[in-house]
Amino acid sequence: MKFGFVTCVQIGLSCMEAIYEIGGKLDLIISIPDEKSINKSGRIFVNDFAEKNNIPVVKTRHINDETAIKAIKDYEIDWLFIIGWSQIASKTLIETPKSGTIGAHPTLLPQGRGRAAIPWAIIKGLDKTGVTFFKMDEGVDTGPVLGQEIIPLSNDENATNLYRKVNKAHETLIKNMYFQLVENKISGEIQDESQATEWPGRRPEDGELFSTMNIEEADRLIRATTHPYPGAFMMIEGKKIIIWGASLQSVDNAVKLDFQDGSLYAKEFIWTSE
Repeated sequence: MKFGFVTCVQIGLSCMEAIYEIGGKLDLIISIPDEKSINKSGRIFVNDFAEKNNIPVVKTRHINDETAIKAIKDYEIDWLFIIGWSQIASKTLIETPKSGTIGAHPTLLPQGRGRAAIPWAIIKGLDKTGVTFFKMDEGVDTGPVLGQEIIPLSNDENATNLYRKVNKAHETLIKNMYFQLVENKISGEIQDESQATEWPGRRPEDGELFSTMNIEEADRLIRATTHPYPGAFMMIEGKKIIIWGASLQSVDNAVKLDFQDGSLYAKEFIWTSE
């Protein structure tokens, strides 16, 4: 059984490392050119890992380019993982591997299809989320579920901690699944469309805090958009003040906001709501 891997971010690299930790191997890595998306959140370079483990690397600007499809055929890939890749794979690409293409999504599908899964889980105040591996089809996050890992969420969960938990859940799932795939002992469970929800993408400007928000809304937004995301912010006297963290205060039902270092304003600001 031959495996390929498509990634350009840390979660993908962690999964590839996890495969080798359990004695597995990869036969091809597809990534983006080194000069592309250098400032992308979580962006990594696969060169050192590939060289260390003697894995061929093909770089392409788009996953559906003939370069990628030809490489999958040339290396006779049976299963292709696509993890941490924002471009939508075409039907042709998905069907090129002999056994199928596997995607990963950081929610408990069919809940939370779409984008910005980590921030939305916090903003929505969920008590749990997770990671789902699924066999890809032409839809977005719609294919049969191959495995899931549940992640409980605390009341003070922030994006930094949840990102780490999601990363670990990916590693756990791929370790559990790898030899099932090798031995052809894995089957998929069709998603229940009646339970499906879709979450939209988020932009940096969606992190703005407004005085019309209540304390809970402000607190969740701050926790949801902290590192590795752009951060929540307030516009004060025409200046954008980024707020990376906040602590709930029991006195007078307020939230204390901690401004980014270097702010021209006071380090503490009391957020109150009616």
